This record gives sequence, C-alpha cells and structure tokens, in this order.
Amino acid sequence: MAKIVILDGKTENPGDLSWIGLEALGQLTVYDRTPADQIVSRIGDHEIVFTNKTPITRATLDACPSIRYIGVLATGYNVVDVAAAKEKGIPVTNVPSYGTDVVGQFAIALLLEICHHVQRHADAVAQGRWTRSEDFCFWDYPLIELAGKTMGIIGFGRIGQVTGRIAKAMGMEVIAYDQAPNESGRAIARYVSLDELYAASDVISLHCPLFPENTGMINSESIAKMKDGVILLNNSRGPLIVEQDLAEALNSGKVFAAGLDVVSSEPIREDNPLLRARNCLITPHISWAARESRQRLMDIAVDNLAQFLKGKPVNVVNP
Repeated sequence: MAKIVILDGKTENPGDLSWIGLEALGQLTVYDRTPADQIVSRIGDHEIVFTNKTPITRATLDACPSIRYIGVLATGYNVVDVAAAKEKGIPVTNVPSYGTDVVGQFAIALLLEICHHVQRHADAVAQGRWTRSEDFCFWDYPLIELAGKTMGIIGFGRIGQVTGRIAKAMGMEVIAYDQAPNESGRAIARYVSLDELYAASDVISLHCPLFPENTGMINSESIAKMKDGVILLNNSRGPLIVEQDLAEALNSGKVFAAGLDVVSSEPIREDNPLLRARNCLITPHISWAARESRQRLMDIAVDNLAQFLKGKPVNVVNP
C-alpha cells in the first residue's frame, strides 16, 4: 500500500471535510502545516506527497528519493520545482477549475462591499447611530450604482467569464482583454486591447494567471492610463500589482477604491503599503475557500491520485 503524506492539510480541510478518499488509496499521514526545516524529514520514505503551499524544491527532491508522485492541492503549482520533478520522472498534478463559480462570486462581493459598505453601515446600526439619527435613514460613505458602468476584465477564462456574466446581469457593460479570445467570451463581453480597457473601465477586475511577463502589470504607468476614480479588484494573484504604486494611487484618489483578496507576500506583511492606503479592502485569500469548492478540490485530488495509481495520470503539469 502506498505511503501518502499531506504536508499542509489544514487550509484545505480545517475539519469540515473527510480524508477518507485518500485513506482508501494508501497509508495516510496528515500534517496541518510543515515548517521549512521539517519538510524533508516529514516526507521521509513517503512515495506520494501532497502540498498546498509548502515548497518542494530540487534540494528536497534530491533528499527524498522515494517520491513517485506530487499532488498540489491547488490550481497554482509554482511551489513545486516541476522541472526538477520531471527530470526525476515524478509527475506533478494540480486541481484545475474547482472554484470557478465561487471565485467569480467573491470578486463581485468585493465590488458590492465597495459600492455599499454593507458591514460598515450594519455596524453603525449596532452601535446605535441609526437610533440616534434625526432622519429615517443615514449613510456616511459614498454609495455607488453599477448599472450602466463598464467593467473591464483582464484574463477572460473561466473565472473571468463567470465574473463577467454576473456584472452583465447587474446591468454593466463588460469588456475584456485576453490573449486567446473565444466564442463563450464573445457572448458576454467585447474584447478590446489592454490600453482601451484601461481607458474605458469604471471597474477593472484581474483574473489572469501569473507569468513573468505580467508580473507588476498594474503599476504607475498602467494606472495613469485608467479613468480617474476607477475601482480595482484582484482575487487572482497578488504580484500582478506593484503595491506601492497602487497605494499611492489610492491615497491620491486616482484609484477610488481597491478590493483585494491576494497580495504579493502571504500572509500579508506588516509593512505592506496597502494596509495604510485609503479605500483599500483586503481579505485574507479566501475567494476559493467555500466548503463546496474545497470538497470539489478534494474530490479531484483523490481522482488525480487514483488515476496515477492506475497508470493513467491526469492533470499533470509537467508531462
């Protein structure tokens, strides 16, 4: 029976899911999280290794010759040296498309919170401010209607298109930039150049994977091309944004507000300039974390391993 280790299972399964699918495939050991200095010892002689954000480097692979398979409990797989794994004949699999709907939903949740400040006003009621009000209603923050405004989506794959469909249902015009336009996208949005998207959008939502060529794409130069008072959303990858440049744009009012679920270094560092920026809403990388989407992730991860053990690996990122 294969020996299976999960190096950082707490995020995927804090206790509301079951590991029974993986337990049926081998002898399973689960760690909530693994410090860097214990990665090699915890892998030990395990043949099957699952990780979410615990890095598996070339040095780790050299030190753990028993590894036959690495499963990433996420879509992004940059925590694994996939080239080194390939050299050693170790397939690395990921879990695509498990959170498409909920991540799109969360992007809109960030936008709606910026537009209505629901929690801020609910807190005000709980604090008695409505009770003390001389008027039948009050608000102390700008409220924004989205119908008729333009949402520009950068990266118009599955998640971008879900976001676009919701925005369109709210009466927004949707434009998109993507390197591979397709018919399903054209049914939702008008494809435009990146510069046109910057210039025309009232709201810009990022839904692209991170590559060297788009790292830092939201910077002082691209922000200068945007409308004054634009709203920026990012629940894809933190390093798409030069955070100091965005903080300066928020503080100057060039960018009205930002809704972010990801930052460049996670957990967020105390010196991140966005923590002190005006109108910056930051959530702790939870777009993907609804129970339903984590269950889908679990199911796909189990199937990935089952197919590998049958000699028919799927979702391999280093074929």
